[in-house]
Amino acid sequence: MKVIVTGVAGFIGFHVARALAAGGHDVVGVDNLVPYYPLVLKRARLAALPKAIRFVEADVADAARFAGLVREVNPQAMVHLAAQAGVRYSIDNPFAYIHSNDLGHVSVLEALRRDAPEAHLVYASSSSVYGDRDRAPFKEDDRADLPSSLYAATKRANELASSAYAHLYGLRQLGLRFFTVYGRWGRPDMAYWSFTDAILAGREIELYGHGQGLRDFTHVGDVVGSIMAMVERPLFPDGELPHRIYNIGNASPVRVTELVALIERAAGKSARTRMLAAQPGDVPLTSADTSRVRADYGFAPSTPLADGVADFVGWFRERPELHGLTPQPHLV
Repeated sequence: MKVIVTGVAGFIGFHVARALAAGGHDVVGVDNLVPYYPLVLKRARLAALPKAIRFVEADVADAARFAGLVREVNPQAMVHLAAQAGVRYSIDNPFAYIHSNDLGHVSVLEALRRDAPEAHLVYASSSSVYGDRDRAPFKEDDRADLPSSLYAATKRANELASSAYAHLYGLRQLGLRFFTVYGRWGRPDMAYWSFTDAILAGREIELYGHGQGLRDFTHVGDVVGSIMAMVERPLFPDGELPHRIYNIGNASPVRVTELVALIERAAGKSARTRMLAAQPGDVPLTSADTSRVRADYGFAPSTPLADGVADFVGWFRERPELHGLTPQPHLV
């Protein structure tokens, strides 16, 4: 298959592109290399991609250019993972999210429906769409109209736009609500990365919400397995709107303090911690009900958190050039 992967220099996009290429697919990767965090990491990911993957530096929100690429490639599938990530960053930089997430998503939908209408789309949503709730687990049919951050609002808007395009044009789409994905080649603004970096360097870590938040940590290898299945064997039942939403999570939330303990164990060092109140946009709990994706695609996460954390810490130790990376909060 010919497959376009947007956000190919990002965390999940990098892993998905490698897996698709390993599976024999013809992959074109797109990324605009926005420096939300230092580009040394994104460039290192690109350097680690198989040579067979074609890389195009472009902004998916540039509708005319992206449509031209879709016409040229004529893909059978697209995995749309390009987005401005981060909950807290969206409070200070709202326009970055509207541009990348909302305008970018509609650009993808328009390009597909006009230039590759037979292709199907697998796109990234987020567990953040569920908002601030304390009843678990979260189910795909639960209410999702009370976002706690602009980031969450943009992701829910993506889902609604996709539903409209499925209704109007029959565009086949699968939306994935990811639950705290972690693993090698991740993002330095994620807790597991920043905690590991600080603990190894002997720096203090800050635990917002006093570290009592519960998160459904999901290993990137399990995420990639679900995406591969949806690219290769998409399910769209006859008579239903060709737009399905799935939770992609580990279905086993743990406290952030437990994550810290696992990193300490893998690193062989104790953390210096400072307890702080929860920040705006944070939610106390994420917990995925994965019965839908398990029934349709046999999704069954197989990476215990302790194993995944130990693997990441070992990988991170061997990458000193990636130590000390931080997001760039001055960007708009």
